[in-house]
Amino acid sequence: MLEEDMEVAIKVVVVGNGAVGKSSMIQRYCKGIFTKDYKKTIGVDFLERQIVVNDEEVLLMLWDTAGQEEFDAITKAYYRGAQACVLVFSTTDRESFQAIDSWREKVEAEVGNIPTVLVQNKIDLLEETVIKNEEAEALAKRLKLRFYRTSVKEDLNVNEVFKYLADKYLQKLKQQTAEETDVVHSTSNKIGVFNTISGNVSNQSSSNGREVITLRPNKQRTKKSKNPFGGCSLL
Repeated sequence: MLEEDMEVAIKVVVVGNGAVGKSSMIQRYCKGIFTKDYKKTIGVDFLERQIVVNDEEVLLMLWDTAGQEEFDAITKAYYRGAQACVLVFSTTDRESFQAIDSWREKVEAEVGNIPTVLVQNKIDLLEETVIKNEEAEALAKRLKLRFYRTSVKEDLNVNEVFKYLADKYLQKLKQQTAEETDVVHSTSNKIGVFNTISGNVSNQSSSNGREVITLRPNKQRTKKSKNPFGGCSLL
């Protein structure tokens, strides 16, 4: 694991126009159920699921956001802090497909570039499709996003979407950890570089060219008492 006995928690926002299947997707993934009847999400909803990815325990916190414009002010606030994103459009709704660019811009405006996937939902209704395969693939290529075709009703590729996002986030997290470790190691090798208050530390050069740093007691802390170690030098 990244840290022993520590669970990684990932906030995932699922965004897109209304009625594309966002709520159903989260319900299917977290509860294993599918509800055919459409119920408009008011503001946001939230579910979570714990999984294991590459021997890492991961808690996915899935935020279901409303797709209607009247809820924009509410949903934008919940984008903040998101670490991954699912952009969803429906096979039977061309407007939802055309709105993907706008949804991505809204998320990036709040959280920047985070692991994201593009999802075409309701592929069980391909006979009613209003979007050509080439169009959907071209959009994913232009946005440089992993593209999934899903059917929440048939439970097709839903698990794969969230597993991919968890894996991408873990990769990003490990890369950041490695970079931070490199910075720490690089800084620790630069011994003798200090930013100190004048009078407490003085630097001198010894005859062999090595820098000698002499530490003097701080009078305010010692109250002028004699310190037997006041003349110690670090070579």
